[in-house]
Formats: sequence, structure tokens, C-alpha cells
Amino acid sequence: MNFTHYKLGQCERGERVQVTLSGNAANVRLMDNSNFQNYKNGRKHRYVGGLAKKSPINLEIPSSGTWHVAVDLQGLGGNVKSSIKMLPKPLPTIKETPLSSIPSLVQRDFPNISDDNQRQYDVFISHASEDKEDIVRELAKALKNEGLQVWYDEFELKIGDSLRRKIDRGLARSRVGLVIPSPSFIRKGWTNYELDGIITRTVTGEQILLPIWHKISKREVIEFSPSIADKVARNTANHTVEEIATKISNLLRN
Repeated sequence: MNFTHYKLGQCERGERVQVTLSGNAANVRLMDNSNFQNYKNGRKHRYVGGLAKKSPINLEIPSSGTWHVAVDLQGLGGNVKSSIKMLPKPLPTIKETPLSSIPSLVQRDFPNISDDNQRQYDVFISHASEDKEDIVRELAKALKNEGLQVWYDEFELKIGDSLRRKIDRGLARSRVGLVIPSPSFIRKGWTNYELDGIITRTVTGEQILLPIWHKISKREVIEFSPSIADKVARNTANHTVEEIATKISNLLRN
């Protein structure tokens, strides 16, 4: 499939990119790293955008990370030229006709991309707050640098948010439940609540459970949760944050 590719690089949530078209109507898709790889290889993918019949088109970055824009004529005819630029300040976001004629697409609508209810995540990080400084904050940033969409409380929670609702929403919209068992994790109430949700979704096949052991022995993990101990895990004593992030990224892309 022929398409024009623009790599935006690292972008912050809320930034906007303007796509200008000349000639034919075209499909305009804003995608993160993992979805762009799926798109490029003809696999199912998620995107922000749609069939653009007028120009310019303004698209908002839904979450911080590495982003790409693709312009193609899949399902269409004619010729089109395109260009992009990052907008210096927020502008109104348009809505367009969905790409209903393309069977390979997962997302059919041009969504309200500022609505958190529509967001999807690659990884949900379940951890104890005591482990943020040691490992969790650095790991969350490393996963984002890999181009993954990460649900991490410091990225997602704002003053006044319902903690339970935010956690439930993040769990329900994440492909991987990344659990970081540690002595502090075992003692916490919220971590057990999150773990119950992840295990339930793992049993039903809706989510992948990945444990990252931190300052804890296998015996302690077995006594706490045999279902976690049975999973192939990484240990922060033997692997760097970058190695763990790369491994998770490769797993999701494969």
C-alpha cells in the first residue's frame, strides 16, 4: 500500500498537528508507534483521523509519546499531495466522515479525541507508591519512550478524580497488566484491588499479566499470589529498566 508518512517524533498530549491536502480527498491517520507498525504491515490498527474531504485538518495528540501521520488513498482514487505542521496553540478539532469502506480498520469513527473515555492503553502499571522512586517512575517513562501508551497514576490522575473509577477505566482499556510485586506491594490495599482486576481479565483472555519482581524473593511471591509466581517474570535485580521496557515493547509489537 502506498502512503505518505510523516514522523512527528516525541509529542505531548494536547499538541495539535495540521494536515493540508491538495487534490483528491484522502485518508488521514494519526497513530502511535505500535499502531503505525501494524498499519504499515497491513494489520489491524487504531488511529485518530478519518476520510478528509476538506483541508486543512487539525488533529490532537491524545497522549504523550512518539506519533506518526499517514496519508493514503486506500479505497479511493485520484492523486493527492500533502504537508503537515505543528500548530503553536490549540485550535478547534474537526469531525469528518468515517473510513467505513476500509475493512482492515479497527476504529471506524472520527472520535472526540479529548475524551478520556475513548483512550486505549498498551500497559497498565500496578505498583506500590513506595516503589515510585526506586523503579516505577523510571519504568513508566522508559515505556513511553518506546512509544507505548501507559496508564500510570502520575500521568493520569488529576485533583478531584475518582481513584476507583480511574483505575477501573485504565484496567478495562489496557492490553497488558504490568504488576510490580514488592514487599510494599504485598501490604497495600489498592494494589490488591488492581491485581484482582488484572487476574480476572487475564483468565478471560482480555489482558496479559506481566510481573516485574522488585526486591522480593520467589518464595515471598508464591506465598502472596501463586498465580503471579507461575508467570514468567523479570527481576529488577537482574535487568535494567531499559531492558525491561524494550522486552515489553517487543512483546506487544509481536
